Formats: sequence, structure tokens, C-alpha cells
Amino acid sequence: MGDAEEMPRWVSPEKRPCVDGQTQPHSPTSMGAAVSKVFDDGNLLGEIIVRVGFPTTLVCAALVCKSWFCHISNRKFLSRFRKLNPPGMYIGNGPTPKFVPMLPQPPELAAAVRRVESHNFAPHRKLVILDCQNGNVFTSRPEGGVLVHVVLYRPLLPESGLCILPPLPATQGSRNIICDQILPKEEEGGLSYLYVLAKGNYWARNFMVRVYKLQNGVWCMHTSATEQIRPMRSNADALLVGNKIYMIGVSRDGIIVFDLTASSISIIALPQRVSYFRISTTLSRADDASGVYLTHLHELQLHIWLHNGDNWLLVHTFCLHEMFANLGMLDHTLEDGPVGNSCICHVGDNAEFVFFQMRGHTLYLDVKSRTLRKVHGVAGNTQPYSKINPFMMIWPPTFPALKDDPVRNAM
Repeated sequence: MGDAEEMPRWVSPEKRPCVDGQTQPHSPTSMGAAVSKVFDDGNLLGEIIVRVGFPTTLVCAALVCKSWFCHISNRKFLSRFRKLNPPGMYIGNGPTPKFVPMLPQPPELAAAVRRVESHNFAPHRKLVILDCQNGNVFTSRPEGGVLVHVVLYRPLLPESGLCILPPLPATQGSRNIICDQILPKEEEGGLSYLYVLAKGNYWARNFMVRVYKLQNGVWCMHTSATEQIRPMRSNADALLVGNKIYMIGVSRDGIIVFDLTASSISIIALPQRVSYFRISTTLSRADDASGVYLTHLHELQLHIWLHNGDNWLLVHTFCLHEMFANLGMLDHTLEDGPVGNSCICHVGDNAEFVFFQMRGHTLYLDVKSRTLRKVHGVAGNTQPYSKINPFMMIWPPTFPALKDDPVRNAM
């Protein structure tokens, strides 16, 4: 290794290597130096701590010293840690949406899982889960095709009670409504709420977007824009990425993008040879908030594209037929015949995972490890596709504030 400093070798704490044939007692000083050399290496420390498994242990590790606290609370580290922790999920709508934990779960999370599983929503046959974000579950009870009675539940913090959002701005009926959706947005002070209302008329070649923001308990007009576009369908899903709202399936020309800063509407063409079909095409956020992922399923070929700038980049391709036969099957079986039509239910941020349903099974695809497994369902089930809402733990963890302790902070 030349002049490079050699890494210390781990030895028994009672003994050191032989010198002139004699076994030497291990010096506590040298042992401490070896340990310090490992834990003072920020890169090596990160590789150790990122594997602790769950956020509760992460908070305990942050209490060791200021150096560990600063390393663990770093946004890039937290982002990497979260990618290693799979979500649970709510399946279906109606009176009793069902929470299904992703297995296996570590014993340390058993209490949290039981709390979410036992959570009771206000029973209503039309109850719809709009979204799950950062430990919050947004529900509504649509009436006449319009959102009403939007309620925020916190299954992990039931003592905090319900949060009932104020009545949404009047929509003057449901006619010509293309999109009617609440979009939670994570900001420095916590969650803020946007309400996007898009209306249009195909024959009049008119498309209008209004965005309201909840401020001091009142929905206030935030921005709006109108463009000459022929909308093709209603019930479009909106995705908020940074300061842009993406809507797919509204226009046959591509994805509609509403820029909240510029109050402008533009269109991104779909990738070549990609045709929109609601149950097989969906969008998801990119980490840097400057792009968007498109996931498309066609004849058991799954393609994931990234749009960043002006171009589409194909980043992942999966042959699901081959995966069923050869790869990552884990506990997945399709005992009762050939694979039928499938439906994409949800794609995680940064396209890290995909939930889809096929022949009564709910399947989970881990994109990074390229493994597929069944997480719910019974073979041969002919019930219609259910909505999937992944439920993640509250994030980021709440770390204690550092005290003005020069001795501790210097560690």
C-alpha cells in the first residue's frame, strides 16, 4: 500500500497480535483509536446508520453526539434512508378501507402497524381516500361528482383529532369539470393545501385552470389561466411537482402542465409509441422537483420514462412475463391460469416502486432491486380493481433541538 495509511484490523479486546512470539495485552487507548477511526469517517458512518432499519432507531442514534446528529438529519441521508423502507397501503374505498402492511415488518414497528390497522374512519358508503401523505390520510365524500366534506385523518396520531377542511370554492355544478382535486404541499412550516379546479369544453376548444390556496381557514384564489385546448376526458388526476401541476389524459396531444409561478399552460408530448390509457399510464414525482416520471404498462412490458428539461429518457424496462417465470417471485403465485389484464394502481415518488393489480392480486415491484412479489389478494378473484394508497410513516423524523452544550457539541 506504499505510504498510504493502513486501516486498523479488528482484534480481540483482550489480546493484541504476537510480537517476538509473545501475546501482548490490547491497549484500551489503541482500541479507542481504532473505533474513532471508523466512526469519524463520515462515509463509513453513513453506511452503518442507514441500515438501522426504522426511524425510531434513527432518532436514538442522532442523540449520540452533534456529529451524528448533523449527519443523520442531513436531507440527502434522510432521502436515502427512506428509500430502504417500504410503505404499507390502504386498499379500496367505501365504508371500510383496509390497511395492509408490507411484510416483513420489524418488531419495533408492530405498535405503529397495529395503530394504523385499528384506525376507524367515519363510516360512509361513498368514502373516498384522496391521498396519503406524510402520515396523513385525506378523505372525501363526493356528491354530484364534486368533492365535499374533506377530512384529514392522522392514524399514527389519533390523539390529534380530525382536521376538517373548510368548504371548497363553489364549482357551479359538475358539468365540464375535468379535474377537481386537493393537492397537499410540503413546505418548511408543514403542509399547505392547494385546490385545483380544471374545466373545459371540447366543442368550444376551451380549457381553464383555477388554483386556490388555503390561507387562514379560507380558500383564496392563487392563480388561474385559460388556453385553447380540446379536453378529451373528465376525472383526470393532477400531480403537483414543485411549482407545476401535471395532468395526463386531458389532451390527446400529451400531458398538460400548469405553471403556478408563470400562470401558464403548456403541453408535453408523450414519449414515442406511448398511448395513454388510464389504468396503464401514470405520472409520479422526481426527487429534484424539476422533472416527472411516466410509467406505462403494455402487454406485460413495463416502461418507466423520466422527463427532465425537454426530453424523455427511458430509465427502466421490465418484462413482467419473464419476472413471473424467472425473477423476484418471492411469494407470488398465479395458480389458476395465464396472466390476464393488469392495472397500474400507484407509482411511488422517483418511480421507486410500482403497485399494480392482476387477476385479483395486488403486486409490488421494487424498481431498484427489480423484484416482484404479491402483497395482497386471492388467485381467481374477479372483483374490479381497487384503489391503492400507499401509507408512509411520518417523515422526516422529529429530531430534538440541540442544546447549547460546548462539551457535548464538540464531540
